[in-house]
Amino acid sequence: MPPLLSGLGFLLLLGWQGTAGASAGTYLCSSSTVNESALCASVESASQEKFLEAARGQSSPCSLSFAQYACAQRTWLQDLQDDFLISLYSCLASKPATAVDPEYSVLFFSKYGAEKLLASLTTFSQRFSHVPLSLEWSLIFINGLWEKMLQVPDIESPPVLSQWVHGGLQPFLEEPKVFGCLHGKNVSCETFQLLVAALDGLYPELPEEEQRNLYSGIKYYLTQNESNQKCYSEAIPGLNSTAWFKNYLGSFMEDATAEDLQLFADEPTLQKFARDPVNMEMISNLTLLQETAQYYTFLLTSAPAFPLSSLPDRFLCSLSPSAVTNLSRDDALSLAQRIGKSCPWIPVRRGIPGERAPSSLPAQELQVTSSLLRKVEDFSPEILRALGQAAVGLSVSSIQNSTSEQDLEAALPALGKVRGWSAEQSSAIVDKLLRSGYQLWDGQSLAQLGSLVGGLNSSTVWSLSPEVLLEAIKVPEFAQQMEPLPPALKRTFVEKISSSVAHPADLVKYIPDALASYIPKSLLVFEEEKPSVQDLNSKPWTPEQAAMFFSDVVKAEPDFSRLSQSVLQGFTCAAAKDVEAGRFQELAKVMRSKNVRLGEDQLSCLLRMVTLHGIPEDLDSYPKDLLLFLSPSDYAATGSCSQYFNNVGEANLDVLPRESPQRKQLLLEALACLKIPGTQINEEDAEILGHLVCDLGGEYIRNSGEILLKDLSQCESFLPDQEEAIRDVISSGNTTFGPPAAWSAFTLRDLSGLIPVFDHNILQEIPKNSLTLWLKNFARDSPLSREELANVVGELLPTRHRRADAGCDMEITEEMLNTDLMPTYYIPAEKLRTCLRNMSLENQVFLENHLSQVLSYPFSVEQLQALKDYLDERYPDGYPESLLSELGPLTSLITPEEISTWKMSSADALAAFLKTQPPDLQASAVIKSYVELGNALNATALDAIGTRYVCLLNTTKLQAIEPSTLKLVSLNPSACSQQTKDLLYEKAKEAFYPQHVFPAYYELILPYLGGAPGEDLKALSQANVNMNMSTFVSLRRDALMSLTLREVQGLLGINLPDLAKWQYRSPVREWIQVQQQSQLDQLHIGLTGGTQEGYINLVTPKFPAPSSAPLGAMAMALHLLPALLLTFLMMSILS
Repeated sequence: MPPLLSGLGFLLLLGWQGTAGASAGTYLCSSSTVNESALCASVESASQEKFLEAARGQSSPCSLSFAQYACAQRTWLQDLQDDFLISLYSCLASKPATAVDPEYSVLFFSKYGAEKLLASLTTFSQRFSHVPLSLEWSLIFINGLWEKMLQVPDIESPPVLSQWVHGGLQPFLEEPKVFGCLHGKNVSCETFQLLVAALDGLYPELPEEEQRNLYSGIKYYLTQNESNQKCYSEAIPGLNSTAWFKNYLGSFMEDATAEDLQLFADEPTLQKFARDPVNMEMISNLTLLQETAQYYTFLLTSAPAFPLSSLPDRFLCSLSPSAVTNLSRDDALSLAQRIGKSCPWIPVRRGIPGERAPSSLPAQELQVTSSLLRKVEDFSPEILRALGQAAVGLSVSSIQNSTSEQDLEAALPALGKVRGWSAEQSSAIVDKLLRSGYQLWDGQSLAQLGSLVGGLNSSTVWSLSPEVLLEAIKVPEFAQQMEPLPPALKRTFVEKISSSVAHPADLVKYIPDALASYIPKSLLVFEEEKPSVQDLNSKPWTPEQAAMFFSDVVKAEPDFSRLSQSVLQGFTCAAAKDVEAGRFQELAKVMRSKNVRLGEDQLSCLLRMVTLHGIPEDLDSYPKDLLLFLSPSDYAATGSCSQYFNNVGEANLDVLPRESPQRKQLLLEALACLKIPGTQINEEDAEILGHLVCDLGGEYIRNSGEILLKDLSQCESFLPDQEEAIRDVISSGNTTFGPPAAWSAFTLRDLSGLIPVFDHNILQEIPKNSLTLWLKNFARDSPLSREELANVVGELLPTRHRRADAGCDMEITEEMLNTDLMPTYYIPAEKLRTCLRNMSLENQVFLENHLSQVLSYPFSVEQLQALKDYLDERYPDGYPESLLSELGPLTSLITPEEISTWKMSSADALAAFLKTQPPDLQASAVIKSYVELGNALNATALDAIGTRYVCLLNTTKLQAIEPSTLKLVSLNPSACSQQTKDLLYEKAKEAFYPQHVFPAYYELILPYLGGAPGEDLKALSQANVNMNMSTFVSLRRDALMSLTLREVQGLLGINLPDLAKWQYRSPVREWIQVQQQSQLDQLHIGLTGGTQEGYINLVTPKFPAPSSAPLGAMAMALHLLPALLLTFLMMSILS
């Protein structure tokens, strides 16, 4: 056996776990020479004719046993087809293995020609790639294949090794334990080093999971003996190289954790390895896990008197704060400047994803930079300019106390280019500049603020001349700085800019992309002067904004393919009249090519227009989401039902409500199409089902086992029976992930979407170091909320942290406040409470300046209460306005009584607080406090209140809203009381009526139609608006009941057929009952239940008539009732 290949067995112990693998290898593997005569003596020989029939596919390959194939003559095997191994494996996989099958495997594959065998393995690999194989038969096959591979010429060369290991044997590598059979071979460190070098060349081509599995094999080999030094000894030639990481890990070091490195050698030895130039060069080209990179840098810098000036730039970004504590002022300044130039200042999110604004560097890099800059007592313009990006490490106190106004202004051109200022930093700098007399006279002086523009407040922006803003946003560099601004400030900029342009078309032309989505819909109604299609195409509109001008665009643009995705998403039924009937199919196909996402009502309308003349036979050319509203029979002219559901599985299923009849019917039809008789889904069917997997019931999940887990991890939410089934599958341990007790951080990453489903029992089984590694390296990219992560953090706490001792044994420092896992160090919550009280003044200031960051960490409810109590003690008379936007998860713990003590003096502060989405009780108290201080519900305030909280406003507050203000915001009061809807409708009508241009006016008034009286709806019925049914059934009841059949027909337009789907539900049922059946029949949509000729239906209203509704019609009906009854009686007698 070539020495190199003797090591491959150890390397490919993918995930090998010791005892289990050893027994598997001993039982099903054999490396001894096979005696063919003795082995085949008891095997009934097969005739050549029978063998060749099976080999050529003329008879079932299962007609012969594995022993008969192995004992056949060598020349016969040359007639085997390339796909024969697939057939043979399928025959054997369902049978139990015997003790001699491993020897038959060696004999069978030894008779294969190398080229023919490789071709057969390639075919086998294509069929079974990523398909789980039988462990027993995989071990048996690999036993023979391994021995055959050893005889291949040049097997030590990377290209040949790549062909066999990566290409031919790929399906067997899916099951790590298959290489356990080779664990007993004695492989020297020198041989293993050659092996790692060979496989290192394959690393870039390997799938990520296979990289990790191979690393597991490397790790197993290197940790198999009890020595602290693995394959290293200063005294032994060949084992004394300090280029150990390069020699024994290579690129696989990307999968190593810091704990792994500590298993390979003691710390002094690791320090030697870390400083070896060969290792350092290799590491500079790898992407290590975050904690591994930090540990490696620690090894480099932990030697006494190590000069940080000699640290390569690549490692600067992984420095720890402790490494820079003893630097002089000049050295600290020099290092900070190097960090500013060398580190990747890319926007990332610290803490929990989605819960705070982006910053330009990870917490630890910011912490190191801040530590360095604290050593500088004063900052001259030269120093500020030289810092570059590292200036973002300036503390608020340094800005306020260590930098003069004149120096800040002198360095402003440089500071304005720094990305990632926090709100507190930019506000401190801008406030200081403005107090010193810095004037925003023109656009250039405003543009010079650059990235510091976020330090302006709304009142300052309002005080500026509109011309100043318009001039500034024409500077491209300044326009790019609009993106990170708070929403309230963006809105203020838009309002000021809009007041300086003569026409909305100019607003579209000049507005920066970052502000485009904040333009009120009412400002996008174009009458005579319209913007160019090119200008509209270039902006990132919301669907609601694009709906305002979609009609204008499709009338002006003959080639739909020239329209942007942003514009196309504005399609509405109200604009359908402006598209020629014959061009709807063209429009839909363009939407498919540009991946335009539409909502349920948009898709339903688009489908109706596309199918006006029948269902197209090329449905694959249309948006996949349209298929959600069709059936397999509708798709028959295009393809099979499985092809239909394969497309449905890739569609945006969330267009339909989770438990809607349409979604349920789709799943039932899919199961019938795929001929799934029971409740077990195979992998192929799961792939076809796609997103429909998320709708499978608990029994399907339970009986399908691990096959569905990865697909389920992509689902948005689960029903209770689904959650229980997922827990059952996970707890069983009968998955490729193994039992939770064997999971790694990478397993958790693969299953991150399912972690919220795990209960206490499952989380307790997962190794705590795996949970910790996952939190450190992968939690930021997971879909978990702060609360869900808090649940995970609670499970990894050591027992010693659960003791009742509430003393503070872990001081809260700046370093701790920058640590995502800070909550794990302060258990129980009383410990956190004690440490907060003992915090230094400097760290108190740091905490309050970075409160939103700290509150994004996964604290438990008890810990959050301790943080709130700390703030209460600091501010007994109420929190300052600067903290109100930073409270995040604390808002649910604050009482309305406490809120009443706040001085909510600005719409910016109200907007910042409501952005945290507090519970209704707290939101109502904040709005009340804001209004009672005499503040108006202006556009900023009303936009912050939004649809979520508008129903909390009482009549007094609603009546105080000016129509001109309502014109600048987007509200939807459909969930509010009828009184609120009536009030807001009247104000909206007054606000939007001057823009009475259809269909734009309809899109503006649409959210408020639940408060429209009957006469307004009658007028609207003449405008061809194609109202959808969800809007129709939410109309005011008395208004709806007053509509005639022709008026309803005019309102619904092309959506009239949907009326039949609602005919047995209120309020459509009641409306039908007062219509003449003969007139309903004329609609030809199948409506029944109307009044027959000569009869009258007396429908008792089930709703109170609003006081504002006209009473004339009802009074007349009551007046005529006796006469109508008498006529009815006389007709009955005469008949």
